[in-house]
Amino acid sequence: MQSATDDIVSGIMGRWAVAFSRLDAKALASLYSKNAFFFGSNPNFYRGNDGVMAYFEGLPRWQSPSVQFTDVRTAHAAPDLINVAGTATFIVEKDAEPLVVKITWVIVSEDGEWKIVSHHVSSKTPLIEP
Repeated sequence: MQSATDDIVSGIMGRWAVAFSRLDAKALASLYSKNAFFFGSNPNFYRGNDGVMAYFEGLPRWQSPSVQFTDVRTAHAAPDLINVAGTATFIVEKDAEPLVVKITWVIVSEDGEWKIVSHHVSSKTPLIEP
């Protein structure tokens, strides 16, 4: 049985995936807090909606981008705060190797809406062997 927290997160992930498939920087940025911190797939750090929009506007114009979220874990960390971790698998071209990353989000209730306030992706390839 899915919890209210899971419903909030899956709703944001669904909207995120649709906007990403259209490379719609404005729609993607609208899912983020005005105070967002954002580390994506390049080494730069972005802040706020304008920074998030700049990141997505800077992506290549792929023919068939898509993302699938798996292994998603959620925790309602405080009344207005949700912690999220999972895997994001990006397909950017039909015959290209997928880009698989670990993803963490912190989602906050802001002005009556749930927004991503922290976004971080990192490689699934181990940097240090256990």
